[in-house]
Amino acid sequence: MQHGRARRRRARTALGVVRTLHERGRLAEVLALETRPLLQGARLTTWELARMGAPHRLVADSAGPYLLARGGVDAVLIGADRIAANGDTANKIGSYALALGAERAGVPFVVVAPESTIDPGTPTGGHIEIEDRGAGEIVSIRGVRVAPEGTDAINPAFDVTPRDLITAIVTESRVIRP
Repeated sequence: MQHGRARRRRARTALGVVRTLHERGRLAEVLALETRPLLQGARLTTWELARMGAPHRLVADSAGPYLLARGGVDAVLIGADRIAANGDTANKIGSYALALGAERAGVPFVVVAPESTIDPGTPTGGHIEIEDRGAGEIVSIRGVRVAPEGTDAINPAFDVTPRDLITAIVTESRVIRP
């Protein structure tokens, strides 16, 4: 019984799905995006993939849509920080570009998130406030300035993917097809 509950909990994240596919021998390779500007994909996702022994390569965020267009990608799995009542999702910046690339390439775009991420009180993605994290994260890297002094920046932490670009939303208890 405990094992089944753990498996259901694990499947609530995109990496949980990747782990399950890997354990079943159905995973050829993961292309993990670096996730700028804080590089969570490069630092954390690749670490988790290496720990589970899943074959993977790291990809620059902006290369994702290009690689989708070239073919050879079977699906895009992505998490969500919030899901509006209508199925629009908010996730790390760059998610919308991947959804557009997936749509154009005819590749399924699947959001994997806990049921608790669904916010029935937020009607659409247009009602989700997007945080701007300020210039510091992108004009410098780990405290070293890379942009000229005086350069300002726009740094949205998230973007919203409209439901019509989403093939399915997978939670621990159901699959939703917006």
